[in-house]
Amino acid sequence: MPAGRRGGPNGAARSGAWRRLALLVLAAWAAAAAPARAVDEAPVRFSALPGWADEDHAAAFAAFRGTCPAVVGRRPPLVTGPADGRDLVRACKMALALSPRLGAAEARGFFERNFHPVRIGEPATGFVTGYYEPELAGSRTRQGAFRYPLYAPPAGIVAVTAGDGLGGGLTHARRGADGRLAAMPDRAAIEAGALAGQGLELVWLADPIDAFFVHVQGSTRVRLDDGSVVRYGFAARNGHPYTAIGKLLIDRGAIARDDMTAPRLVAWLRAHPDEAPALMAANRSFIFFREVDGLDAAGGPVGALGVPLVAGRSLAVDPKVHPLGVPVYVAADLPAKPDGATAPFRRLMVAADTGAAIRGPGRADVFLGSGAEVGAVAGLMRHPASFFVLVPGAGDGR
Repeated sequence: MPAGRRGGPNGAARSGAWRRLALLVLAAWAAAAAPARAVDEAPVRFSALPGWADEDHAAAFAAFRGTCPAVVGRRPPLVTGPADGRDLVRACKMALALSPRLGAAEARGFFERNFHPVRIGEPATGFVTGYYEPELAGSRTRQGAFRYPLYAPPAGIVAVTAGDGLGGGLTHARRGADGRLAAMPDRAAIEAGALAGQGLELVWLADPIDAFFVHVQGSTRVRLDDGSVVRYGFAARNGHPYTAIGKLLIDRGAIARDDMTAPRLVAWLRAHPDEAPALMAANRSFIFFREVDGLDAAGGPVGALGVPLVAGRSLAVDPKVHPLGVPVYVAADLPAKPDGATAPFRRLMVAADTGAAIRGPGRADVFLGSGAEVGAVAGLMRHPASFFVLVPGAGDGR
């Protein structure tokens, strides 16, 4: 389911912010373009995990334990495969009985006693991208350059199924006072004023492309014109399907598939200001936000599990496949710096978030934190990976 986000409302600062955010659209396109395939599950030993012995198990345990209050409090517990949510609750209760600052050896022992690894697919057949939290300039009132709002959700949004008869691939709709369901307005309708006058505007941004990519990210930090910083997180969606605009440009022949990069996408948007709004509106999905209280400048945004994300330890997954809160070991060679040079990434992470482009058992998004440098790295991250889910239950200790 995320750099150079700092800066005021000047054009250069805004360009840097959405230039890097655009990379996420490419990652979403890459995921959507990947052919569907069956993924096998194979039990393995901990000793088979690349780099397991050298992992920082204490940091991994702290990240896992931090999700446990939400896992234990979930009612009913999520049950899906290969991990069972009820077993995950039991593992979390054991973790909560231990110190959050467990030593390295004790932390490793905890995982090896209480989990057993299952490889998802063949090695390096998974696909990993990166995301981060933007920071943009904004205002609580519409003024000057600040003319593009982030909205709170309208009342009455509910999840829907095919049986509700709305069609169009909708996942959510709005229930009216008469009890009837109706499709929510899509991106184009909302941006044309479908929600105007309802008092739903939370904050105003200075660039429509900034606002668009905040929807891709699902959260943002906004530095207001009075100098204060406010975090806005995901609250709801309008239910219309997500469309990756990078793929649309490829399909139209505007950019060749092999030439599609973030700079090319940015250049296209800059060079076609009359066409860019329609391209973005083709992604009918629209996200609503909420103001997150108690901003911790050192902490991450709140993910789908309801706990703050931890840079380098939180993973966005498909919750229809993996229960939120389950540990996932990721082995890949990933960009480590904005120059694109890769380095071994062998990390025990926690499934704590979701994303519109994250679908299937072999797909994940690494949360990298905030700031210009990590944002640039996140934008470069589109790499094969090996995934190992740590299934709760008695482990083999090896």
